[in-house]
Amino acid sequence: MHYLRIVIALVTAATLQACGTITRLDAVPAALVDRAAPPGIPNARYWLGSDITPFIKGVMADNQRELEARAKAGLITDPLPAIDLLAISGGGDNGAFGAGLLTGWTKHGDRPQFRVVTGISAGALIAPFAYLGSAYDSVLREVATSVGSDGVFRSRGLLAGLTSDGMADSTPLARLIAQYVTPAVLTAIAAEYAKGRALVIGTADLDSGRAVSWNMGAIATSGAPGALGLFRKVMLASASIPGAVPPVMIDVEVDGKRYQEMHVDGAVIHQVFTYPSNTIEALGQKLGQPYQRKIRIYAIRNSKLAPEWLATPRRTLSIGSRAISILLQWQGIGDLEYIDRTARKDGADFNLAYISTDFAPGAHQDFDPVYMNRLFDYAYGQGVKGYAWHKTLPTELPPR
Repeated sequence: MHYLRIVIALVTAATLQACGTITRLDAVPAALVDRAAPPGIPNARYWLGSDITPFIKGVMADNQRELEARAKAGLITDPLPAIDLLAISGGGDNGAFGAGLLTGWTKHGDRPQFRVVTGISAGALIAPFAYLGSAYDSVLREVATSVGSDGVFRSRGLLAGLTSDGMADSTPLARLIAQYVTPAVLTAIAAEYAKGRALVIGTADLDSGRAVSWNMGAIATSGAPGALGLFRKVMLASASIPGAVPPVMIDVEVDGKRYQEMHVDGAVIHQVFTYPSNTIEALGQKLGQPYQRKIRIYAIRNSKLAPEWLATPRRTLSIGSRAISILLQWQGIGDLEYIDRTARKDGADFNLAYISTDFAPGAHQDFDPVYMNRLFDYAYGQGVKGYAWHKTLPTELPPR
């Protein structure tokens, strides 16, 4: 996940603090953060770390669209089928694992049409195509395996990187997203959103220090002139490692005044996410009766679950890189523990996939196509034969 790049950026950029900063529009004042919105696109996102009332209203609206779509298609509306929820984590080039597993699952023949798909960081690049289903499996493979490091980030050079807003330029990744997220893809996502399905991508707003959950179906459906651009920006932001590449600036408005938010990799706050732990209770209160619908959660962790042993060289960058790597892996475990606890509380069926220790490719460079294709093929093989989903977090995790 480019830990070394992050460390280099943080350590060396500190020596050039007096060089000034790149200009931007005003940040949203703290008191107005919850009211800020992209122009012309209502319900574009949720702040799930605070008042979840807008999110609950959004879920109720999803349910209503689903009921209407099923009735129109002559499908049974009572009882409704289980909600299958797919959550795809970050993981850098390990995103090939999730893409391979989903593609192999298609071949196995029982991959569901997910009612909800969430993605963050590397998972954000996969999520839209996982949401659209098996017809986009070839795109999943292309996005997850075919791009080397120079096709994702382009070095700015040491001096330019230190005096700018990132050590590398993310234009190649933006170009990749634009290649695959076309107007036709946006139309297809809008059509699925009309059936009550939800696609949510997470970013981190650096100004407020909060997680943002973007309602990608609402963006696709809005018809706003900037909808396609915003959709692509959110995907890019979710995979933009702070310090390594520039943040993504997103224009918003409050009471007609323009501001600019600074968004980065959602994995700064969460490695993987589903829904707030009090969602089911809040839905029950809104409905006036307990929420009875069955929920099945499938969480794909694009990583080995716990840090592996490594003899760390006694050098500043090696120490910093190793520490960040460990921090992010334990953060990912914490996110999975939260999802597991919420699932058990709600009576949901919890299913977890992650890279097993039997996959041992050896040393490799970031975004090495050989490595990514090996990982894709490994996960594809697991999916084809029927992945043995873990129903709980493994008990063999090392002590913290």
